[in-house]
Formats: sequence, C-alpha cells, structure tokens
Amino acid sequence: MKIIIAGAGEVGSYIAHMLATEEQDTYLIDNNKKRLDRAQQHNDIIGLEGDAKDVSVLIEAGVKSCDLLIAATSSEETNLLICILGKKLGAKRTISRISNFEEIGSNMRTLYQEIGVDHVISPVEIAAKEIHQLIKHEAFLDNYDFEGGKLSVFSIQLMDCSPLVGSCVLDSKHFHNNLSFKPVSILRNNETIMVQAKTEFQVNDIVYFISTPKGYEEIPLICGQEDFDIKDVMILGASKIGVLTAERLEGKYNVTLIEQNEEKANKIALKLKKTLVIHGDGTDVSLLEEQSIEDMDAFIAVTGDSETNIISSLVAKSHGVRKTISGVENVDYIKLSHNIGIDTLINKKVIAANDILKYIRKGEVNAIATLSLDAEVIEFTVKEGNKITNKPLKDLSLPPMVNIAGVVRDGKGFVPFGEFQLAKGDKAIIFTNDDTIHEIEKFFQ
Repeated sequence: MKIIIAGAGEVGSYIAHMLATEEQDTYLIDNNKKRLDRAQQHNDIIGLEGDAKDVSVLIEAGVKSCDLLIAATSSEETNLLICILGKKLGAKRTISRISNFEEIGSNMRTLYQEIGVDHVISPVEIAAKEIHQLIKHEAFLDNYDFEGGKLSVFSIQLMDCSPLVGSCVLDSKHFHNNLSFKPVSILRNNETIMVQAKTEFQVNDIVYFISTPKGYEEIPLICGQEDFDIKDVMILGASKIGVLTAERLEGKYNVTLIEQNEEKANKIALKLKKTLVIHGDGTDVSLLEEQSIEDMDAFIAVTGDSETNIISSLVAKSHGVRKTISGVENVDYIKLSHNIGIDTLINKKVIAANDILKYIRKGEVNAIATLSLDAEVIEFTVKEGNKITNKPLKDLSLPPMVNIAGVVRDGKGFVPFGEFQLAKGDKAIIFTNDDTIHEIEKFFQ
C-alpha cells in the first residue's frame, strides 16, 4: 500500500513510524528539513521537502497512485485543503486531522465526505472519550470498549490481598465456569506476558482482562482493589482536551478546572456552566490544598507541558487522590506510568495513530487499541471463507503471541474458549503484538 503523510510534526512523524513497522510504502511531506531528517533517521520512509498544499509537491510524491493520503499538519484548514486536492488528483482515500470533530454537525460530516475527505480524526475528542471511560470505571488503568461496550478490555493492578496472587488460570476457581471475563495479558516489570493456563499471577502485576458487562464488578474484587465511587474531579489545564473533558464530566461529577492564564480562565468559565473554574498555577501546592485536593477522587492533568502534568499528578497522589490521569507528549513515558506512581498516561500521537491504523490493515478491521504494553487489541469482522472459521480455536495453530480474547455474535458478547468456533459475521477481538499482525491477517483472508 502506498501512503502519503502531510506534516512531519508529532502526530505525522509517529504515524509514519508506525507505518514503517508495517512495511508500507510511506512518503512523508514537510517544509521543515530538520523534522524530515529526524523522522527518516530511524524509519524506512521517503521524505519529501515541500509544501503539501502545492499540487506539484503532491504529484512528485505520487498522489495519483496513492492508496491513502493522511493530512496531519497542525492547521485544520491546511489539512482539509490537502485532502480535497489529493482526492481530485487521484488519491483513493483521504484522512484529515482536525481539532474537535464533536462540535461539527452531521451535515458538515456529510459535506466533508462530498468534497473529498473520507475520514476525519480528532485526537482531542478521542482523548476526552478515553478519559471519560477511565473516570466511569474507577479501578481500571486502561479501558477500551468494543461494539458499544458489549466487550471491554481493561487493565488493573493486583494487590497483595488478591486471591489471584500465587495462582494461575488453571488453578484459580475464579476462572472456572465463568464465561463473562478472562485475563489475557500481563505487564510485569515492563515486560509483556501473554497469559497461558499455567501463568502464575504476582503482586503488582498489571493484568489485562477482557470482559462482558457482567464482569465489571467482580474483577476489581478478585484483584484486591477496593471499590470506590468518583464524585469530585479536578482538571489541570484549560487545553482543548481539558475543556472537552470537563464538558463531558460536568453535571454527573463535581468538576473543578484550574487554568494559569487569566483571560483563558475567564473565557472558559463562561462556557462551562457547571464547572468551577479557578485562575491559578496548578503546580502551586498551596493552591491545590486551598482547592481541597485531598478531597478529590480523581485528578486529570492535561496542560501543554508533560513535566507539569506528571509532577502535579504525583502531588495529587501524595495528597490521597485515588485516580490520576496525565497527558504526556513522549510516547516512551506511557509504559512508565505505573512505575512512577501515576495511574494512566495518555498521548495524542498514539490516539491518532490507533484511529488511522485500522484503515491500513488488511481484512475487515473495525477498531484498534494500543495498550501500555507491547501489544495491540484488534477487532476483525469474520467473512465467509476466512481460514479462521475452519476449526475450533484450540485447533487453529495460532502464533504464541496471539489470543482470540472475545467475540461479538448477533449483538451479544462472548469470552470464547478452546471449543469455540468462529463463524461468518462474528466480530473477533484479538490480542497480539506487532510481529504477528501479518500472520493473523492471513487467517482473515
């Protein structure tokens, strides 16, 4: 597949990196040579210096024969123009990055498609949705819903009081005759472990479960986690993510938002009717204490500075806040979240890449989630004639790092075991790593 990416900024460069691991024919356009050189240094991609709005540059990149054009610059208007031009010049599909697609009505969505934009991604919107999900499921560290919540994948830390510690799936009574959930992977000392029948659980393991809604309440209990309700939430930073998150949470939760810029704080206060907006420096511990940080159930730091977000989240944790979520720019930070004491780290680059990658995969890929470990969760639609339908799961000879964790059939979620056999129309939720993706795709052809 030939793919052209316009914009070698944070999002564009990360997408290019992900596509390079997929062995796609990837071109990256930017008028900043330093950014291009940096992106090319560690990735097998072709860099082209120039303005992607320039028709001649797009033609030079081969837009007439490209399968996918991704406009990922920092300018929403530029991205839309690039997609329109690209489609007119022959690009089969186009994707545009914008700030906040949630604010756009259905008429505008239809118009975008009519003028040549096949798909629009809003990292801000997707990040706000993820944060909302994490607040709803207070004990979980990561949370991804599939098929409208019929199946969910989430992670949770094992405490020393958990009955799972020292046992394995085969021996634990909690997994016998229980078809509502199962563990599929473990993050242990930054190492990813696919759960097998005899994999033993240890204290402080971050365990990834797949579950139907029936398992939501039981899983925290068997992991030794105390159940608690989130009522009071503090958000640091009136960034686009911060404001959209507050809009989603206010009304159901008591939300306090702190913003250092006075003009911005005043403007946001007029927009957020049910949120208490405070003008002040969120890194000032005395200010946090004045705003009763110790009474907060959750703390969300989403300023434009990663270090500020991390430090303030650690301050919140030290004051007894149960759940902390921090936005970071460095992807490498994500795996360190549990080691440094923050519950969840989110990254817009990863969020944007996840949404785009489903357009790149072969087969009928519906959704992708990149986890805080060396693994992905991919949702495939099973088609007639797929090799995956030929045998029960236990007889398929799948690669060792592959786990068919869940299935949605006829609108109902299942947690399948060895005797289960996939059929046409099933939605299969699969745990895997990057090295085995191409092998999995063969089963869905």
